Amino acid sequence: MPSFNYKGRNQQGESVSGVLEAANTDALVADLAQRGVIPVNISEQAEAKKGAGWSAAGGKKWYQRRVIDVEELIVFSRQMYSLNKAGVPIIRALHGLAATVKNEVLSETLEDVAASLESGVDLASSLNRHPKIFSDLYVSVIHVGENTGRLDLAFKQVASYLELERETKKRIGAATRYPLFVIIAIVIAIAVINALVVPAFAQLFASFDAELPWQTRFLIWCSDFTLNNWYWILLVVAGSIFGFRSYVNTEAGRLRWDEYKLRTPLVGDIFERINLGRFARTYAMVSRAGVPIIQALSVVGNAVGNAYVTDRISSMSSSIERGESFSRTAANSGLFSPLVLQMIAVGEETGNMDELLDEVADFYEQEVDYDLKKLGDKIEPILLVVVAGMVLILALGVFLPMWDLSSAVK
Repeated sequence: MPSFNYKGRNQQGESVSGVLEAANTDALVADLAQRGVIPVNISEQAEAKKGAGWSAAGGKKWYQRRVIDVEELIVFSRQMYSLNKAGVPIIRALHGLAATVKNEVLSETLEDVAASLESGVDLASSLNRHPKIFSDLYVSVIHVGENTGRLDLAFKQVASYLELERETKKRIGAATRYPLFVIIAIVIAIAVINALVVPAFAQLFASFDAELPWQTRFLIWCSDFTLNNWYWILLVVAGSIFGFRSYVNTEAGRLRWDEYKLRTPLVGDIFERINLGRFARTYAMVSRAGVPIIQALSVVGNAVGNAYVTDRISSMSSSIERGESFSRTAANSGLFSPLVLQMIAVGEETGNMDELLDEVADFYEQEVDYDLKKLGDKIEPILLVVVAGMVLILALGVFLPMWDLSSAVK
């Protein structure tokens, strides 16, 4: 989140100033109002270029470009929860964990956070100095826990959230492992056939000087084309991958690609439910932590991981700022099913939005589990057809000429 310099007056009329993090100026004004401060001047702070974690040349140290494994982040969060609950001071806890963790990157990061705390910076701002490690969601929940005096609960919440994310990724990996292995095996088989098998049979058939069936001529043509132009093929493949990655890294490209993923046959519905379940679970967590609704939507949008869904959530935030209800903006977004919209409406009326959104997240996760279990059943027939087609073409291309030759000999 960006940092803002502010000047204002407190309830006693005294002049106050400082630096706070917020999603935008409106969120900052709301935060200052809760602190009893009337803002007079607000300006966004330029990104820090010095201090621990930065090189003398003005660039980040190498370790800030690396990402800590989610398992290590979960363990760190659980340990901070236990230490805070036991009453251990934060700085002492950070120094102790930095000395015990095996990952040098995490150790140096924790030392930097502790040094920042010792210089008077709050914990959320100290964590935000390492955006590659601590996400906006992580920092926002810690920020609220720090301000409400429930820092232990905040660490427990983010640890639980990270564990759910880890389990979701494991389920996706388990469901896609078999199709990926089959596809890789198919690609290797095609390469071996083109490079070794077909040329050997082509030399044999050429020695008989006979008319070959079209299946055999097709196999020989594919093999000759691959062997004579393999470097161009590799160049085209590498260029396509580079061009695609460059396009996806643009804002418009990422938006269109993420939208396309939600409409992809077989897996599009799964991606959509994963993203919406992540939205519901994350919003319930930050809402329960006490994050204001506009800031919560901003944080949740960045945590979803899909640019198209993030754009729709951003439009929801804009509508709520104009005074529309949460349930109406959710309906206008086109993201949620009627059942989920009803639960959101009830949660808005009863004030139990966080509990009902947790139920929405459970609902989506159950659907994702069911769809992932059925994904293999849907993909397996397609892979079998592809493999059968390859075997059929190879068999016809190789054996038809041999049958013709044996008939001619007889």
